[in-house]
Amino acid sequence: MSGATVLIVPGLRDDVAEHWQTLLGARLPRARSVPPMGRADLDCAARVAAIEREAQAVAGPLVIVAHSGGVVMLAHWASRTRRPVLGALLATPPDFERPMPEGFPSLTELEAGGWLPVPRERLPFPSIVAASRNDPLGSFDRVAELARGWGSRLVDLGEVGHLNPASGFGDWPMAETLIAELEAGGAAVA
Repeated sequence: MSGATVLIVPGLRDDVAEHWQTLLGARLPRARSVPPMGRADLDCAARVAAIEREAQAVAGPLVIVAHSGGVVMLAHWASRTRRPVLGALLATPPDFERPMPEGFPSLTELEAGGWLPVPRERLPFPSIVAASRNDPLGSFDRVAELARGWGSRLVDLGEVGHLNPASGFGDWPMAETLIAELEAGGAAVA
């Protein structure tokens, strides 16, 4: 990898030591993370402001790695920032416009928090959406629709659940390959 800083944007979770994003951040020479905010406070504007603070604190090239709800946060942020970004890896975005499983925010809570509607405008930087065929938080077809709207290249991960520890994932080495592709400018949509 080159000299880009990787900004990690977690989803609606607290700090999880065995999560692939946490492990990735510990391995990379230049990594920052937006502090995890959990599910208690669903203020999307506060989360977007946190991304902006962290992104603006980085001098030089920036690649963003978002997971789950962090992908939706990033989509909201992308339309508001002027910060140049080399590219973004968007892993298993949820379908916040459909009811979530028990234990996750309701559509009413997401709307009140400013998450809805989920932005579908083309992102102002190259991006790769990594999607699962059996994600309980978003069907492959709905995630593919998001990828098309964002102008992202879609990567089919197969059946990896939500790509988190609950789905049996800790380390995810493919993330580094996709980050390197973004740094090299190879994320153009086919």
